[in-house]
Amino acid sequence: MSAISVEDHTTHVCELLQPLGNRPAEPVAVADALGRVAHADIVSQVDLPLFRNSQMDGFAVRASDVDTVPTSLRVIGTVAAGEAHKQSLEPGTALKIMTGAPVPEGADAIVPVENTTSASNDVIIDVSCEAGDYIRHQGSDVQRGMVLVRAGQCLEPRHIAVLAAVGLSHVDVIPRPRVAVITTGAELADAGTDLQPGQIYDSNGITLAALLRANGADVVAVLRSSDDPDVFRGVLASTVSAADLVVTSGGVSKGDFEVVKGVLQPMGGTFGSVRMQPGGPQGTAFIDGVPVLNFPGNPVSTVVSFVVFARDIVRSAAGLPPVPTRSVPLKNSINSIAGKRQFLRGSVQDGHVSLVAGPGSHLVAAMAWADVLVDVPADVTALDAGTEVSVVTL
Repeated sequence: MSAISVEDHTTHVCELLQPLGNRPAEPVAVADALGRVAHADIVSQVDLPLFRNSQMDGFAVRASDVDTVPTSLRVIGTVAAGEAHKQSLEPGTALKIMTGAPVPEGADAIVPVENTTSASNDVIIDVSCEAGDYIRHQGSDVQRGMVLVRAGQCLEPRHIAVLAAVGLSHVDVIPRPRVAVITTGAELADAGTDLQPGQIYDSNGITLAALLRANGADVVAVLRSSDDPDVFRGVLASTVSAADLVVTSGGVSKGDFEVVKGVLQPMGGTFGSVRMQPGGPQGTAFIDGVPVLNFPGNPVSTVVSFVVFARDIVRSAAGLPPVPTRSVPLKNSINSIAGKRQFLRGSVQDGHVSLVAGPGSHLVAAMAWADVLVDVPADVTALDAGTEVSVVTL
């Protein structure tokens, strides 16, 4: 792949990853559905409340018996939540009733306990009421067949509450894309270990996994390969058998030990340069029916590559909306390199964006301090303060 534009490579990646969005619904337990996206409208199979019940602790009465107060009624029993009183309420009588308990036949109102006075086996009603007072009627909240959650809704705790209340044990959600991450390089070591001369900590595996999870993916593996082609082939084989997408970091440039490029190019992979900075070296492959995205190994290049080329596709596959871009004025003037689209790290404060550190692809601390990428077109070499620029949220 000779040097191409960001737009052309984005189109290529979209075509490669198109199968991610063509997967059947996945049933999950409502208890585990937080953060998942509804595959279709979720409809209630029951009324809510399921039956006529009391809104208050008090007494179930006939409203006509308490037109004139105070009045005394004989208490013939108690109805607790979870049980039903089978006997019909006769005129001149009352039933003590708890909140949520079924309202017995014959009763058409509830008198709150604070509006009564106890008197041996009777209750004195001190405040009159009307038919329907303090009664929750069947279906007054939800009716059978009502849509509770629309397709495409990301399920939050408030949605889980109503799904559980109507008794749903499972719901169909959009499946999360299963993604495996492979980092490459003989110089990489685990965090927390003592580094040998020439070694660095492997941050890209952890970073890519975090980016993927934050954007709706299910990360099934985070593996590392040396620069040995046979080792990489073995790691790759273990990931394509378990993932819908494999993302690699490193080994795609023009050096002597570019293991990803060396292994995948003879297998039909496409490698070359995109006219952007950082993140110029890029590659793609399709191995055993699984798309493989190959990002450069510099930490900032890896993050920028994911944000620019993969984030919205992964989000779409998971049923999530794209991350919007917006225009923000520059706080200070900036210069840019001609011929390459720049994605500069920036911070938005007080309605203006300022650059954070320089453009180097190794400046990972600057990425932590930034909250946006400033997108500078390839044909722009300088921008004045106050110029509106497109920013991409990190």
